[in-house]
Amino acid sequence: MKFKKSLAALLVGAMILTGCSGKKDATKDKKSETKTEEKSDKKVIKYGMVTDVGGVNDQSFNQSAYEGLKELEKEGVAKISYVESTQQSDYKTNIETSLDAGNDLIACIGFALANDMLASAKANPDQKYVIIDSSYGDKTPKNVVGTIFADHENSFLIGYLAGTLTKSNKVGFIGGADSPLIKKFEAGFREGVKFAEKDTNKKVEVLSQYADSFTDATKGKAIANSMYSAGADMIFHAAGGVGTGVIESAKENKKFVFGVDRDQSYLAPEYLIASTIKKVNVAIKTVGEELASGKFQGGSTIEFSLKTNGVDIAYGKEDKLKLKISDKLKEKIEELKKEIASGKIVVPTEVK
Repeated sequence: MKFKKSLAALLVGAMILTGCSGKKDATKDKKSETKTEEKSDKKVIKYGMVTDVGGVNDQSFNQSAYEGLKELEKEGVAKISYVESTQQSDYKTNIETSLDAGNDLIACIGFALANDMLASAKANPDQKYVIIDSSYGDKTPKNVVGTIFADHENSFLIGYLAGTLTKSNKVGFIGGADSPLIKKFEAGFREGVKFAEKDTNKKVEVLSQYADSFTDATKGKAIANSMYSAGADMIFHAAGGVGTGVIESAKENKKFVFGVDRDQSYLAPEYLIASTIKKVNVAIKTVGEELASGKFQGGSTIEFSLKTNGVDIAYGKEDKLKLKISDKLKEKIEELKKEIASGKIVVPTEVK
């Protein structure tokens, strides 16, 4: 009898334990289900991009924008796509193509797309857009975010470097389209040269020419050849794909050059002194992340400047560069950055 009672007790105990074990597993499963649901609820946006005529391999700001998109894709924030434009008449059609693809957000790269994008935004108020390098001010539609960059500020730093480092006391500026945006680069560059003149006690001539193109590398090379022949020993370009020709000319003439929008030192390690950095990739990422998290800033413009760390410069490959940039000069550049960011130095946006 005792044995039977003990056996019965063991069986009851086993049943209780089995019941508890079942409850524990169910709780685990529930937690696992919750985690899975949370993961699946995470917003992954469809993000499309329309380039200007430079295309995604322009080694300039279109490429930087595409790099920003790829970062979002790698981080699992967005499924990305792009449409390349080869001429101005492509913009409207390519925006429509990106719209038809069902993108949650469409990025238009460059001020040249501003009018066509605005028309599309007004016709499709439920579609979200971001324009790179342009602003509609207080008339910005609620489904649009504008982005502008203080290109004159980092161009000032390049101008200061050129004005200080030149041996011939003659430097050049080559622009793409003769537009207010590209004039900002020239204005900043010229002002930087002027500041260098005061500090070095010398007079520096600035040669300037526009290619009326952002893609014609052959024309960029021809203009640069002419400037180097005229005595310029270094040139700053703000000309997209045209700049590829400028950099090629620098290598062939064994003269110096400055890059634009992203670090272009790999194109001419021995002759490229520094490049302006325009954080288009950051702008692309910022707006995409905000939309994914439900914080899209429609109707506003985001400014990227030295103060917000949205623009900067990058020095070339100093182990290969055929010119020494002293630590003292680098320290001066850092001082100038702070003075511009604080408002002590106000860099003009128009050529005087």
